[in-house]
Amino acid sequence: MDEQYLIKGKYYPTIGIECHVQLKTKTKLFAGVGNDARQAAPNSLISPLCVGLPGTLPVLNQEAVRLSIKAGLALRAKIAEVSHFDRKHYFYPDLPKGYQISQLDRPIVGPGVVEFPMLDGSLKTVRITRAHLEEDAGKNIHPAGADYSLVDLNRCGTPLLEIVSEADMHSPAEARSYVHELYLLMKYANVSDVDLYHGNMRFDVNVSVSSNPKELGTRSETKNLNSFKSVEKAVEYEINRQIELLEKGKSIVQETRGWDEAKQKTTSQRGKEDAHDYRYMPDPDIPPITISQDLVALIAQDMPLLPEALRSQFATFGLDSSQINTVLDEPELAEIILYIADSHNEKTAKTIANWCLGELQRLYQNNALKWQQVKTAIDKLVELAAMVDGSTLSSSAAKSILGEVIQKNTSPQTIAEKSKLIQVSDATDLIVIVEQIISENPKATEDIKNGELKAIGFLVGQVMKASGGRANPQIVQDLIKKQMGV
Repeated sequence: MDEQYLIKGKYYPTIGIECHVQLKTKTKLFAGVGNDARQAAPNSLISPLCVGLPGTLPVLNQEAVRLSIKAGLALRAKIAEVSHFDRKHYFYPDLPKGYQISQLDRPIVGPGVVEFPMLDGSLKTVRITRAHLEEDAGKNIHPAGADYSLVDLNRCGTPLLEIVSEADMHSPAEARSYVHELYLLMKYANVSDVDLYHGNMRFDVNVSVSSNPKELGTRSETKNLNSFKSVEKAVEYEINRQIELLEKGKSIVQETRGWDEAKQKTTSQRGKEDAHDYRYMPDPDIPPITISQDLVALIAQDMPLLPEALRSQFATFGLDSSQINTVLDEPELAEIILYIADSHNEKTAKTIANWCLGELQRLYQNNALKWQQVKTAIDKLVELAAMVDGSTLSSSAAKSILGEVIQKNTSPQTIAEKSKLIQVSDATDLIVIVEQIISENPKATEDIKNGELKAIGFLVGQVMKASGGRANPQIVQDLIKKQMGV
């Protein structure tokens, strides 16, 4: 037992998480109707199978299988050679068939692992038990103030991959970091749109608290969380709620709970079902899936770089962990930096990365530009970085014209000349200004002669001011030192 997790010196929390990932197929898991219901009118993306009409038969979507294999590879998991589907029976208005097609004992993805960094820089490892392929149910809608509910079946049959973790987490922070890493893995593996707002990823959080570290406590399951913050807060609330009950000598009830975002608390919904309550049975209408190792190898060859590899690569540019996290959250930005590093050099990539994380990020957040515009203007950014590297332009001057360079996709040399920002680097042109500044500042020159070299910075600033900010500061400093004999 790790004592860092103990609360009040004796309570040990344990957390496991089930994550439903909506796969980005064009059509549903077993029916040839559209899969993206984000902009669709209610009940407009349905088929006879979706509404459970008698005589309808499911046909498995091959792309869903391929994406499940990709997700499994991202989880460093074993891909099953043979997998099959089962019927999971329960009765709810948004499930017209009276059962959900899922996988019980032969899931498509077997044991895996997710390793991720915590905020303090330490690495945490969470084991993956399995990931199974299943269809989603519909959605019940409860109009405010109405005495009735509505059912939208657009989501019925949407392909989901449910990723089940081992109970390897023991704090709200670990739970949040884990789901964020899953989000990045699924995003970079390109298996899902991972649109949290529209429920492309949803998290069911299981929490238990025990005073005996060798035994798990009775767990609660808080369902359908769709943000990293809500996962963290729900876990925190459940730990505190369960400890409070135990402190009062009460027992924990195994149940399903919901998260009230407005009140920042969980509320009881129903008793938690076990597997036998669902009366699982093999689905007789869907043959087993046989997956060849050749197919897995072929998909593995086409896997993109994942967060772990990207972190290592970005670290070589000198980016810190906070900057790397920002880059990873914007795949288009990550693509830009990687392209520049591959096609030019790491120094140029770091310069442009810093611009992207600074001025360009601000413009992006203010909707003044899109990352696609930045992609289009990469050659101009490389030219701008070369101008700074070659002392043709100061770093501050470069930042001042970044937005214009990208928005107009125009040569930075042209913009800099028009704005009179090109640095004066010719010593012959600068020596007259340097001599004048030295003569006008006898106290500073006396201080320099007395060994107070900080005064050189003052003189450099005066020369920069006199040149309208166009003088190359390094050349100015060298000229002052030469003139003063230091």
